[in-house]
Amino acid sequence: MKKKAIVVGATGLIGGFCLQELLKNSQYSQVTALVRKPLKLKHFKLKQLVVDFDKLDKVAKQLKANDIFCCLGTTRHKSPTPEAYRKIEFEYAFKIARLTLQNKAEKFLTVSSVGADPGSSAFYLQTKGEVEEVLSALPFKAVHLFRPSFILGENDRKERRPSEAVLEMIFKPLSVLFIGPLHKYKPMMGQKIAQAMVKAANNKLQGVHVWEVPLIESLVK
Repeated sequence: MKKKAIVVGATGLIGGFCLQELLKNSQYSQVTALVRKPLKLKHFKLKQLVVDFDKLDKVAKQLKANDIFCCLGTTRHKSPTPEAYRKIEFEYAFKIARLTLQNKAEKFLTVSSVGADPGSSAFYLQTKGEVEEVLSALPFKAVHLFRPSFILGENDRKERRPSEAVLEMIFKPLSVLFIGPLHKYKPMMGQKIAQAMVKAANNKLQGVHVWEVPLIESLVK
């Protein structure tokens, strides 16, 4: 039997690539994108659900799928206060996980970060670590935590920042230097991370799994 998927954060880099990978994957009959505004993309398998993320309970009954791909993310520019940042990175992700679990979702896959640690002194890594902690405690059949370092590439995002392009120019040629203990910090293409997430959703692993760069690469060789 074919599966259904939900993608949260489909307008972002990895979320956008996840959506593309899922739409062309024969394992899925329907892919629902949770969005604030309608996407221009049209596809016979695509269902768009326009939501207010502060009122997710109103659409709870529609959040039904086998596999949940959570690619939510924000920036200091968009979320300048710790409270605003935490709302998107932690509260929304946790809420979606709980609602989809109530609807019998089996797998939850999310984009975290290398160095994620609830005990970190860095607010960003601390928040990512706390998200991992609460998601890992939920009784999904499988929870997959993806921990990339610097993410390369672009999709159709209109808000791509100049700083991203500069950092990409710096890091891309240096990728060969990230070996041994530094391998997990190696920059990686967003599309490859999305491909790895879809691969992980379609394997038979159960329980909680952490995917840092070396393991992510092993999924998409």
